[in-house]
Amino acid sequence: MSVFKFKQFNVNHEFSAAKVGTDGVLTGAWAPFPENCKNALDIGSGTGIIALMLAQRHDSVEITGVEKDYESWKECCQNFNNSPWQHRLQAVNSSIENFNTQIKFDLIVSNPPFHTESTLSPNLRRDMARSASHLSFSKLVKKVETLLSKQGFFVIIFPYSSKEENLKTAMENQLFPQQILNIKGTPSTNYKRCLIRFGRKQVEMIEENLVIEKERHHYTEEFRHLVKDFYLKM
Repeated sequence: MSVFKFKQFNVNHEFSAAKVGTDGVLTGAWAPFPENCKNALDIGSGTGIIALMLAQRHDSVEITGVEKDYESWKECCQNFNNSPWQHRLQAVNSSIENFNTQIKFDLIVSNPPFHTESTLSPNLRRDMARSASHLSFSKLVKKVETLLSKQGFFVIIFPYSSKEENLKTAMENQLFPQQILNIKGTPSTNYKRCLIRFGRKQVEMIEENLVIEKERHHYTEEFRHLVKDFYLKM
């Protein structure tokens, strides 16, 4: 069994199409909660890592994880059931396109597929978890707009290179950037990822930068502060 151990929970990712990775951990650690947040939705939940991190950070929010891949969904259910917050977590085996509910979510998070055809592998299940061809950003935000509450936040991570295009697409769907975290691996490298909080209101945007490592395996204080409640060795 392949298990990733965190401070307050474990994640089995032996059979999941997408393994535990830095993108998911950053999203789960950074995603801001709106005031009076009652429920959250994790789109493309995979192992359930982001949902579990949200449950650890908030002591009452009800969290639903939607996962299309059956094997990943089964592992997600197992990880939820083995956690201290199983009564507040549920996993649904469905694509987000076919996910229907009367609930309006106060927080929606996603670490979506964003790889292009040129970076895919022969593994179909893994590619479905990683490829934007299986879930475009445009389709995702159109669905999010129907599921998000009036005061809700939509938090997503994607490649920095697609930042401007995705901002434009989101705003065309009446989701406005309110907070941005640009992420790079080391001080000398280019920005690689972008975490953005969207909302229905246009407000003065907060934009910050995060460097993960000073050098190999020597993490910055900012990164340590963000993930210290989760990683065992932080």
